[in-house]
Amino acid sequence: MLWLFVVNLGIAFGAGVYEARVVIPQWLDLPPKEWPNTGVLFWVYVTTVPLTVLTILNAVAAWLTQGPRRSWHLAAVSVVIAERLATFSYFIPTMVRLMGSEGMAEADVRATLSQWLLMTHGRHLLTLTGWLFGLKALSISE
Repeated sequence: MLWLFVVNLGIAFGAGVYEARVVIPQWLDLPPKEWPNTGVLFWVYVTTVPLTVLTILNAVAAWLTQGPRRSWHLAAVSVVIAERLATFSYFIPTMVRLMGSEGMAEADVRATLSQWLLMTHGRHLLTLTGWLFGLKALSISE
């Protein structure tokens, strides 16, 4: 279970950084109705469902585990829970609102998207931290 969690976190981190550095900055010159819905095209299959399910399963597994890897496993899960909460409470709703913002002023769309991009650095830091903690847990012999 921990292996799947770590692999998924690695993919999520790399894809998230790529999207924030390459994909979304291109949207600044496009109206929101022309933005590709990366949430449905990619993220739902990588993090929205799989990472959330793996986080829940790993929380249970880490809680029930005894041994030297338990604390690192719990730390990884705790950090990713914080990331998942931020994703579902801010990042997804904000992007959905932006993509359906036909009546929103262009300046407001740009400002909100810029804030979203700035805030995503914190989310990337959480994902990276959870990934590194998970890798540390994997490196410890039971």
